[in-house]
Amino acid sequence: MEAWIVRINANAADLKRVIGSVVDYTLDMDLTWDWPCGVAYYGVSRAFEVTGEEACLERMAAWCDEYIEAGLPVWTVNACAMGHMLLTLYEQTKEQKYLDLILSKVDYLQHKALRFGDRVLQHTVSAKNDFPEQCWADTLFMAGYFMLRVGVMLGEKPLIEDALHQFYWHINYLQDEDTGLWYHGYNNLTKDHMSGIYWGRANAWAAYTMSRAAKGLPEGYLYPPMMHIWSSLRDQLAALKKLQKDDGLWGTVLDYPPSYGEVSATAGIAAAMVTQGNPLHAKYVQKALDGVLANITDRGRVLNVSGGTAVMNDINGYLGIDKKWAQGWGQGLALALLTAVLENQERNAE
Repeated sequence: MEAWIVRINANAADLKRVIGSVVDYTLDMDLTWDWPCGVAYYGVSRAFEVTGEEACLERMAAWCDEYIEAGLPVWTVNACAMGHMLLTLYEQTKEQKYLDLILSKVDYLQHKALRFGDRVLQHTVSAKNDFPEQCWADTLFMAGYFMLRVGVMLGEKPLIEDALHQFYWHINYLQDEDTGLWYHGYNNLTKDHMSGIYWGRANAWAAYTMSRAAKGLPEGYLYPPMMHIWSSLRDQLAALKKLQKDDGLWGTVLDYPPSYGEVSATAGIAAAMVTQGNPLHAKYVQKALDGVLANITDRGRVLNVSGGTAVMNDINGYLGIDKKWAQGWGQGLALALLTAVLENQERNAE
């Protein structure tokens, strides 16, 4: 995938200031070792990678070390999202304790996590069999993209292939080929998409991780599943751009116009557009960036982020999810967008 520059009207110094405030708010949140923190600290890690701000790294390391001493929970698919932060800590410090935790999460995903069908990861949020033979788009961020990053870092081709295998099957199960949009979940026992809702954040998980996978795998064209990912992402973003609201946000239910605009989904989708790099997406990214920035307070709190959402029974279930509180995934996905735009602006200035 070529690294095109998307022309966006954004000041680098202003972006860095907002990134700093979002990072500070995020690190002050009382998060635990689970997926909300995993997404949040992924965003903080991206902030470190793009700005070089050492305080991001230092505070994450201090939090992680304190948690290791206090005791870590059992692994689940969702809890493996914490691996993204661990990758950054290990790459920067080369401390064995971080690599040991990374490898422990990989071992869980490859040998202990529940799978179904053609070795597709079942989505789990606890030590129980939460959702028998269900795959959710969320898994691509929490586990699939994490495994891919580890495989690339360690040069482990089998791990890369397993990660791409997850992308391949999640695309097959969850993307509607006619619309290009993604369903939230698939139930292999009933062979359906349950309520069949095109949920905004599910589409963000898919679009963002596919865009990063397409960018982050050296010689990706040598892996057949990557062609699947490129085409899936192309068709998904083509569909999503038509559903953007006038204020730049995407609805929590994408194809239902009265649906409220949801900031975490918007940030993830727009970050995918920047990362994919189609120059004709610039106007959609600009609207989304303006919409997201309008929902970040001076203290760095990201507003209008929907709460944790299972595959709900109907559209009213999705529309009824509260969006009052700051959430780790909202903070992290906002940082994913802001850092992607900052990188883009810096390339544009070269």
